[in-house]
Amino acid sequence: MVNLMQSTDDEQAAIWNGPAGRAWVETQDLLNQLFKPFEDLLVDAVTDKSRRRLLDVGCGTGSITLAFVRRFEGQDCCTGIDISGQMIAAARSRAELEGAQATFICANAQTYVFEPAQFDAIVSRFGVMFFNDPVQAFANLRRSAREGAELRLIVWRSAEENPFMTEAERAATPLLPTLPVRRINGPGQFAFADNGRVRTLLERSDWGDIVFRPIDVACSIPEKDLNRYLSQLGPVGMALQEADRETRTRIIETIRPAFDRYVHGAEVHFTAACLMISARAA
Repeated sequence: MVNLMQSTDDEQAAIWNGPAGRAWVETQDLLNQLFKPFEDLLVDAVTDKSRRRLLDVGCGTGSITLAFVRRFEGQDCCTGIDISGQMIAAARSRAELEGAQATFICANAQTYVFEPAQFDAIVSRFGVMFFNDPVQAFANLRRSAREGAELRLIVWRSAEENPFMTEAERAATPLLPTLPVRRINGPGQFAFADNGRVRTLLERSDWGDIVFRPIDVACSIPEKDLNRYLSQLGPVGMALQEADRETRTRIIETIRPAFDRYVHGAEVHFTAACLMISARAA
């Protein structure tokens, strides 16, 4: 019998320690600019800024973790965890360059054995939608949280509400018919779009006081970086990583006009339809 849970775990580990992790490290300057508004929202949303221990789930290259270190005035109380060894290495390098006191763990937050009841706050920016078993993952995070600890997540709403994020796939389908189909409810970018489903999994994981707040966030990147974004990120970018230069150029030239409506002079603008989810360790 095939162990589907293990297969999904292995699949996510392979993706984020392979092409996706490599792409995020190589484009971290672009992504840091693109997602800066979410960083500000998340840091401002954590209500108690006193001395506390904080966990950043799916920390990637460390932007959110380091933002909280700066907010907490350099206290050694912030930990980031991510399944990608490449991104954790980049996060550690960033922390060293900044002289920031932060801890970074390369592990799957779904199964990692945390010290019990150690965190006062658990946060994530787009880092919790990839668990193969979200109930197990959030139960594990709950065990790491102190009573009354705060949970703050920013996740994407539906694909239909985020056309910029799926535009490349629609435009590239005639040229890349084998692009993987996004799986409803994940693991994947839009896995937390269903409020009812997310409420149920959080309640089953012993989180309470659950609140969903829709947020529509204006995002932008320089127009000169749009082709770089398209050729490295998202399903199309992943598919093109192994393509030869001629194929890559032909596909990017084909899909680029689909983004004309987002281009305003030297900038690309779009609205990200997301949710801010808050909860408490019940």
